[in-house]
Amino acid sequence: MARTVRFHEVGGPEVMRLEDLETGDPGPGEVRIRVDAIGVNRAEALFRSDRYIEPVKRFPGRLGSEAAGVVEAVGPEVTGFEEGQAVSTVPAFSQNDYGVYAAQAIVPAAALLHRPDGVDAVSGAAVWMPYLTAYGALVEVGGMRAGDVVALTAASSSVGLAAIHTANRVGATPIAVTRTGEKKERLLDEGAADVIVSDEEDVPARLLALTGGKGVEYVFDAVAGPGVTDLARAVAPGGTLFLYGALSGQPTPYPGFDLGMPALNIRTYTVLETTKDLRRLRRAEAFVASGLRAGAFRPVVDRLFPLEEIVQAHRHMESNTQFGKIVVTVAH
Repeated sequence: MARTVRFHEVGGPEVMRLEDLETGDPGPGEVRIRVDAIGVNRAEALFRSDRYIEPVKRFPGRLGSEAAGVVEAVGPEVTGFEEGQAVSTVPAFSQNDYGVYAAQAIVPAAALLHRPDGVDAVSGAAVWMPYLTAYGALVEVGGMRAGDVVALTAASSSVGLAAIHTANRVGATPIAVTRTGEKKERLLDEGAADVIVSDEEDVPARLLALTGGKGVEYVFDAVAGPGVTDLARAVAPGGTLFLYGALSGQPTPYPGFDLGMPALNIRTYTVLETTKDLRRLRRAEAFVASGLRAGAFRPVVDRLFPLEEIVQAHRHMESNTQFGKIVVTVAH
């Protein structure tokens, strides 16, 4: 029997329950892992409240796609993994089909990465999703390179911090956007070239000022909503505005056609574009592993919670006060 988080109705954090369930054996293409640490992501909160990009199809529902642990059993048709290996899971499956909020979990082998030497379970549960998201959009899709400037909203999130590190790794200039001034110094310490406090400053005006009126090559936006119209004004001609989240919870307008506006590309992005494409995933894995070895990349962990406090972990995430990644640990 394994402690497993499930929810029997949609709603707030309180709908999650810790239950003892039989894990069973992995089927074809699957692996069973002992879960040691779990990365908590906004996608899980949206899914359990039925506000995610896909609906909850059945109850009881499971949660979670990012974890680190050890292989316990390998199903038929699986190659490249064996019992006892340290691994991490990446978001590459629907939470309607699998979930890693548990002491044991069965996952598709295609969603597993070998954990690099020196990366412990907490780091292994915190590092992949943020860096795969940042790399996948900005480098793989966007082609960000040395000399480019990128503006990052929700910069103190785990993805925002990974994007700062990724930009610096390729020689680009990251400009962090944060709602209040409380996190400004920490963002500078993490490598932001400048920090714009959106509650106090005109974001597009500051971005244009910082780039000498040229605008930024990329905006990496987790907020969406009405603010994209203003952000679009600060994109350089031919630049790209990536929308990878919808924290505002408001409808997102398409910036109106204006002859005075530069030509720009607007594109949505989800990490599944990287994790479900084997070639992209292998390139992303190599990029992130290289950054970890060089010390350029590291997970920024905000706070640890035991599995028994999963409700409190979600409440902390929804407070929007965290800096970096929330990780849940599993005792065995």
